[in-house]
Amino acid sequence: MRRRSIYRVGLCALALLAGCGVHVPHVPVLENPRAGRTFYLSPDGDDGDDGRAPRTAWRTLRRADAVRLQPGDRLLLKGGTRFPGTLSIGPGDAGNARRPVVIGSYGTGRAVIAAAGTRGIGVYDTSGVVVRDLIVAGDATSYRSQDGVGFVSDLPGKLPYLRVTGVDVSGFRNGIRLHGGREGSGFRDVVVDDCAVHGNRDAGLVSDGPAFDAHAPGYAHERVTVSKVVAYRNDGDPGAAGHNTGSGIVLGSVRQGVVEGSDAHDNGASSSPRAVEGPEGIWTYDSTRIVLQRNVAHDNHSGSRVDGGGFDLDNNVSHSLMQYNLSYGNDGAGFLAFTAVPDKAHTDNTIRYNIGRDNARKLADYGGIVVVGSRIGSLAIYQNTVVARANGSVRAPALRLRPRLGAVSVRNNVFVADGSPVVAGQGDFGTSEVVMQGNDYHSPEGPGVQWGERRYSDLAAWRKETGQETQGRRATGTGADPCLAEVRVPAAGRDPRGTGPTLGAPTSRCARALAGAAVDLRAVGIDAGPVDYFGTPLTGTPGLGAVPVAPKA
Repeated sequence: MRRRSIYRVGLCALALLAGCGVHVPHVPVLENPRAGRTFYLSPDGDDGDDGRAPRTAWRTLRRADAVRLQPGDRLLLKGGTRFPGTLSIGPGDAGNARRPVVIGSYGTGRAVIAAAGTRGIGVYDTSGVVVRDLIVAGDATSYRSQDGVGFVSDLPGKLPYLRVTGVDVSGFRNGIRLHGGREGSGFRDVVVDDCAVHGNRDAGLVSDGPAFDAHAPGYAHERVTVSKVVAYRNDGDPGAAGHNTGSGIVLGSVRQGVVEGSDAHDNGASSSPRAVEGPEGIWTYDSTRIVLQRNVAHDNHSGSRVDGGGFDLDNNVSHSLMQYNLSYGNDGAGFLAFTAVPDKAHTDNTIRYNIGRDNARKLADYGGIVVVGSRIGSLAIYQNTVVARANGSVRAPALRLRPRLGAVSVRNNVFVADGSPVVAGQGDFGTSEVVMQGNDYHSPEGPGVQWGERRYSDLAAWRKETGQETQGRRATGTGADPCLAEVRVPAAGRDPRGTGPTLGAPTSRCARALAGAAVDLRAVGIDAGPVDYFGTPLTGTPGLGAVPVAPKA
């Protein structure tokens, strides 16, 4: 699970992609000073025409690459047709937020850019670009070495304004990639919306930048929003043992980013069995002020004995929030907080109002929520509902805490397992390292808790010996049955994913009965949040779990 600065491979000369080395002369076109120019491509076109109308469209991507695009220009490909080759937008092309360069389709359906050993669309050292309503497909060579839609900057400063919407990308090393090649370079104000990234090798969508320096933190990209992205069957590289491959959505080297309303599933199935680190469904690393919310991650896999989980706040993540997510059926952890680097940059993070069920289906060393790393500090885990059921011989707890943690608080969660222990604390944590308050620990075998070398079969003995599940003189927490039932919300209802039903999210039918075991988060300086998992406004002191008050059927 040790993270590197992944996907930092040497870049080919992206500017040379146009024409694959074949010289095409630049042909100037008269400019429309108000709206910019519009150029059309059609398989029935002629590269000798002016390209300015559908009836005088160009035929090839190579011809389109010969034009220097200016602010407000549009390059439109005929929908429902296929164009072999690649498009490159380089330093000689430029748009801006008010008048971006637009690459898209016209007519009926989406056009297909079919790359053969190249990127599908490459944007290099420029910005102010919109890519919309296209299908970008690679071949076997592109799958090994190229990005489907790649944005690369080696210039100092952040290049502004990128948009990718309504795009389907498959058959590349990475589907969509945002890369800052040098220290201080990168992009800001980036939105990827309503896209599908699937059948790629290393990742569906990824951002990355130079190596992280904890003493002088810097981030390649700023203000990155990923919404309504479906990332699936990005299988991984069976030959890549030194780094992770096969993730769905990855934000690396980002200051202020959001992943929301997205779905990552069935990724990582072919990742290397020898890998020292594995893939995750949706995760972030080397980043700050990231929000992962209202997403689903399910049936993600790992070829090795590490990772393969749903969501992850990884190395060097700070001031970030994981909330209102659903995670189920993953090989590894449902929700993971992890660090393996010897610094203190993993700090001030929160995991709240998430629902997890039946995770760690392959890897018993994980669990529903897992915290790993001796330098993790100031991590708050509260108001989550986690169900852990055995998968054959694989039996994992609802919560796993690895040794040598610091300043981790776990409050007002519902933890349910079909065996013992419900919670596996793999260290004899003092209350300065880990605080457990107001949680429900339920199992048919009783509320078993492993704490260091001891296993406790009842909460009273655990409280007495460790000081956990107490608040002053008050005993907190419970082992009561939360009476979980699967609640479905219709697609037109308040679904936190924004993508359909909740697929049977387990919610408590005994929420009011459990409320007396909770602690007042405000009294310990924690923001309880405005709404629960289903978007119901919260008032007063919440009860336990992601749905503190049982919703109506």
